[in-house]
Amino acid sequence: MNRGHVVLALAWVPLLFAGSLACAAGQSATLAHAKVARAHTHRVRISADEPGVRSSAALVLDETHSSVLYSRRADVALPIASITKLMTALVVADAKQPLDEIVEISGEDRISGKGAYSRLVVGTKLSRGELIHLALMSSENRAAHALARNYPGGMSAFVKAMNIKARELGMSSAHFVDPAGLSSENVASPEDLSKLVAAAAQNSTIRDYSTDEGYAVRVGRRMLEFRNTNPLVASPTWNIIVQKTGYTVEAGKCLVMQAVIEGRTVLIVLLNSVGKYTRVADAARIRRWMEMTVTTGARGAANSI
Repeated sequence: MNRGHVVLALAWVPLLFAGSLACAAGQSATLAHAKVARAHTHRVRISADEPGVRSSAALVLDETHSSVLYSRRADVALPIASITKLMTALVVADAKQPLDEIVEISGEDRISGKGAYSRLVVGTKLSRGELIHLALMSSENRAAHALARNYPGGMSAFVKAMNIKARELGMSSAHFVDPAGLSSENVASPEDLSKLVAAAAQNSTIRDYSTDEGYAVRVGRRMLEFRNTNPLVASPTWNIIVQKTGYTVEAGKCLVMQAVIEGRTVLIVLLNSVGKYTRVADAARIRRWMEMTVTTGARGAANSI
């Protein structure tokens, strides 16, 4: 090969390389479009009549107009996990025990079983108010247990009071056996829980503590920062009045809350959501559905599946 041929051959190298890059870029773009297409394919459809809720049981109440906007298996009693702690807070409030009284976490508060995680070590001394705060905001299990243990008459009297309170609220299928919600025998239907959330929303302490984004307490020689288990409380696009999350293997992911959407006070109950973000996504779908029905003039009607 003479010098001219070599120069000509070398001149083609950048062109071939550029062509390879363009081909690779084209393939990447094709793959990206395919991923987007798959994402759209799996996106839950929202229509005027259907918010696309994926939780296995749900209830959406418009409290402003006293109407049921959406319901799915709303009369079926299911495990409710840490939603229980709303009832725990109500029972403590009814007893009118001083919030500034110091309560010590003891060995009795070491709850065994799956999901019994706690950051409060034995010997931690906090006020009753701080324990309620942590139980509602970050679902602290030992905090809830200590509250019940220090109730007049102890744990058995507290659980009895929980069930009495449930009857008073008209929660006909609800049943409680522990204050933290770790037992699968703590059950209630979405209809029951709507009554619990409505009652909790009447208590300013429960409202403030359950919707706080973060809170720090002294444990030993250091300050521990706790965060809310519901990421929606930190969103400026949500106006949440009261809320509580829950999770156990038996209950799945759960979420209850009262919020203001499109100028209406709405109560949302979502039980047994599969997947880490499904309950939060369901809440967002419900809000978009309500916004859509207001925009299009469609009327929210009871929808049972």
